[in-house]
Amino acid sequence: MKKKLTLVLAAAALGGCSFIPTYERPAAPVAAAFPYPGADSGTQATQLPWQEFFPDARLRELITIALANNRDLRVAALNVEQARAQYDIRRADLYPTVSAAFSGARTPVNGVNTTVYSAGFQISSWEIDFFGRIRSLSEAGLAQYFATDEGRKAAQITLIAAVAQNWLALVADDEALALTQQTLATRDESLRLTKLRFDNGAASELDFRAAESLTENARASLALLTRSRAADLNSLALLLGQPVPTSFQTPGSTESIRFADLPAGTPSEVLIARPDVRQAEQLLISANANIGAARAAFFPRITLTGAVAGTASSELSGLFKGGTWAYAGTLAAAQTIFDAGRNRATLEVANVSRDIAVAQYEKAIQSAFREVSDALAGRATFGTQVESLRKSTEAETVRYRLSELRYNNGVSSYLDLLDAQRSLYTAQLALVETRLSQLQNQVQLYKALGGGWMPSSS
Repeated sequence: MKKKLTLVLAAAALGGCSFIPTYERPAAPVAAAFPYPGADSGTQATQLPWQEFFPDARLRELITIALANNRDLRVAALNVEQARAQYDIRRADLYPTVSAAFSGARTPVNGVNTTVYSAGFQISSWEIDFFGRIRSLSEAGLAQYFATDEGRKAAQITLIAAVAQNWLALVADDEALALTQQTLATRDESLRLTKLRFDNGAASELDFRAAESLTENARASLALLTRSRAADLNSLALLLGQPVPTSFQTPGSTESIRFADLPAGTPSEVLIARPDVRQAEQLLISANANIGAARAAFFPRITLTGAVAGTASSELSGLFKGGTWAYAGTLAAAQTIFDAGRNRATLEVANVSRDIAVAQYEKAIQSAFREVSDALAGRATFGTQVESLRKSTEAETVRYRLSELRYNNGVSSYLDLLDAQRSLYTAQLALVETRLSQLQNQVQLYKALGGGWMPSSS
């Protein structure tokens, strides 16, 4: 019996054999550098906490609320807990399940009733992981857990960026609303004066109808912007996971908002920083480990069954003192002879799943490269666009004043004045929208470079 127990322990000690293929990270299928130059200096996005990147205290408060209450982020966190529990289940398969048992039996022996008590430990069935099948599944489960945790980090980055971009949209909404209300008030007054001139024969109906059309267009724009702001506010409430605080307010102008200028670095640095890329790699590692489990299925499964270690005595008080100790167990090896190709098909599935994971990993890298490149392209061009629209707005402002002066002095027609009003309003709205796009692009760049996730800001 002692020899058999030694054999079992030796088999268990040799259970470190593994058929998992050696993992090699696939080469990144992207260029070695981004197509647009990045900032030469500044703090890397991954080293810049979101509390420092977003300077407005009102925005930071909203992000804090979202991190605590957003349901998608909560589900992501629960998925991590679930993946951890599943890994614990896989890891537990490496160890035997030991049960404690106690029994008493009375049997007649030569006409005399004899009572025998027994107590001990029992292992019903334990697969000794000699060829690493269970260990491979455990490593696959561990990689799945790591992938889920990286997914939670990616969800946090996405949430922070979404709240910031939604807040910026509300800032632009308020700015455009104030501009439209001012424009509508001006056009209402202009329409009133034109109506008086028309009623007294000093203006044509053409002038009156043109002024009326321009006024109603401004009123329609006000309704559209009001509806857009309500929708953006509802979107923000969904991101926050609760109603927007009653104290919510915006700076009222996109021009006053500034974000840090971030260096882009190299694509390899971005890959290290982005949780979604690390998530894809962990899924690849998990798929690679499953190949080891599929390979190990071709070899015998060694199982310890019915193993018992305990003591027996005719007296309950002497069970653990003078009782008789006994050990028993069966070590069995089962080898599949015919399975209609099931093991081979399982291995093929594992290999194809690994190839799929490689393609998904490479796609994650390419998507990350594109996102950063798009944001860098925006950074390289939005500044020029905003400056040109600012100068255009200034020119339209001067044009409107000159047109008003010429009309009041009878030098130009009223239609020229209305055209100048329309052009000025259009230029002002375009400037607001482009500033919004520029700020949202900066947030997108921060997200694309892996910013928004740090352990201290979770």
